[in-house]
Amino acid sequence: MKLFKNIKNWLENQEHLFYLFLFILIVPNMVLCFTEPLPFMAKVANVLLPFGCYYLLMTLSRNCGKMLWILFLFLFFGAFQIVLLYLFGQSIIAVDMFLNLVTTNSSEALELLDNLTPAIIAVIILYVPALILGTISIIRKRKLTVEFIRRERKRAFLVFGISLLSLVGAYVQDSGYELKSDLYPLNVCYNVGLAFQRTALTQDYHRTSKDFTFHARPTHPEGKREVYVMVIGETSRALNWQLYGYERETNPLLSRQTGLIAFPKVLTESNTTHKSVPMLMSDATACNYNSIYHQKGIITAFKEAGFRTAFFSNQRYNHSFIDFFGMEADTYDFIKEDSVSSTYNPSDDELLKLVEQELAKGATKQFIVLHTYGSHFNYRERYPSEDVFFTPDYPMEAERKYRDNLVNAYDNSIRYTDDFLSRLIRMLEKQQVDAAMLYTSDHGEDIFDDSRHLFLHASPVPSYYQLHVPFLIWMSDDYRETYPERWNTAIENKDKNISSSSSFFPTMLSLGGIETPYRDDSQAVTAPHYVLKPRVYLNDHNDPRPLDDLGMKKQDFQMLEKRNIKY
Repeated sequence: MKLFKNIKNWLENQEHLFYLFLFILIVPNMVLCFTEPLPFMAKVANVLLPFGCYYLLMTLSRNCGKMLWILFLFLFFGAFQIVLLYLFGQSIIAVDMFLNLVTTNSSEALELLDNLTPAIIAVIILYVPALILGTISIIRKRKLTVEFIRRERKRAFLVFGISLLSLVGAYVQDSGYELKSDLYPLNVCYNVGLAFQRTALTQDYHRTSKDFTFHARPTHPEGKREVYVMVIGETSRALNWQLYGYERETNPLLSRQTGLIAFPKVLTESNTTHKSVPMLMSDATACNYNSIYHQKGIITAFKEAGFRTAFFSNQRYNHSFIDFFGMEADTYDFIKEDSVSSTYNPSDDELLKLVEQELAKGATKQFIVLHTYGSHFNYRERYPSEDVFFTPDYPMEAERKYRDNLVNAYDNSIRYTDDFLSRLIRMLEKQQVDAAMLYTSDHGEDIFDDSRHLFLHASPVPSYYQLHVPFLIWMSDDYRETYPERWNTAIENKDKNISSSSSFFPTMLSLGGIETPYRDDSQAVTAPHYVLKPRVYLNDHNDPRPLDDLGMKKQDFQMLEKRNIKY
């Protein structure tokens, strides 16, 4: 009882609360010192400068609880930052993290939150009691003495002065140091501003793109029926595909499929769905990404060339470019939106039913785009229970000790994708027409693969496991007979280093015989004279960055070298 009384007395002391609140505000900066690859003086400045600012701000009121609530936004950023560090191990809150909040549906968010329990508990323990104590201080009108405020303000100015010297040292030690990029929480505030700016640009998209045209025209015979299907997978990494040397039987059907070419050295230019998928569906790449606000998608190009178009998605609306590009089609359906229940979780099989209905319409020229749910976490919910092959696939908690179970479930989802694509190909084969299918995934996934214990995707600094994706082309017998040069060219380019984000769009146009000034044949793997370009990645500021400038770890480059992928 005496201990509890002592704690109570300590917490009721406003001077103690002043120091406690100051410590809580600076915790994220202290943690980032250990996670971020910055020079020593930059780390010193990144603690001292924010600390000096918080210190001064806390002396602006004699009620420390009032100041804590005024600084609540920084507590929110701190909580967000701690969860992010738990999930990815490094990096400040990126622009894409804020955009993910508005482009990720609630069911996905709940699946993720269920597996972030330790981080959420830490946030609750750190911040909730402080806010409660601050509220009590406000209600009871407790105040610090004038003498205390004066003394601490002098100390705060001294700390702030020293912090400015450390900032000079940071610039001397590293000329590339930037406050807007490297100093927490200023970098987070800057990213919030960019997120609002991009949201405004996205909301204005229909106006800025309304006059856009591809000036597309067909080159294939007008009266000959042809069908093309573009499949965009979700969270599927090439490492777990049997077609690329994986020791497990995850592609039992596709590995025996005729007319199929699997490209083994393909990297995506983004590990986030809301960027990667729009790049796959348009002319935008990491090197010209901001053009996306003024252009339309590949479906419009096929429509201009006289094709009947359809877009079928097993994902919910994200109120961004995936929706915009998909809704350009003559027929579109986001099947998860067909139910009022937010927990409705249809399998990708439902997309094949829609494809069958679309094919039955018998249009002379047909172009269909599918956006699957593929291997998105929770993996166990991506395939029917009767299709379980690798066991055990439970439990699904996001913990290192369950890695074998997680990999079993993940591999089952890849095996399900194998079955899905195989059945789609059979449907196209039955048409007995010129037909082709193009498949890739938006990005890969981390599954506690090495000592970093990384999990999921969309981390500010990507890993090899998130970048290396499958890339497949299937051509029907009729198509290969009609256009043998495209088959032969694809075979010649099979082992080249390819960017899915740059090659998917022009390759699909090449397969469909669609000519447009926006088709870059130097990046189409079915066109002669494919040009190898330096590997780049779209960072959260929408700048193309070489992989070795991203702060990627040694393990990632070792895996790239092991797979003989140039960067």
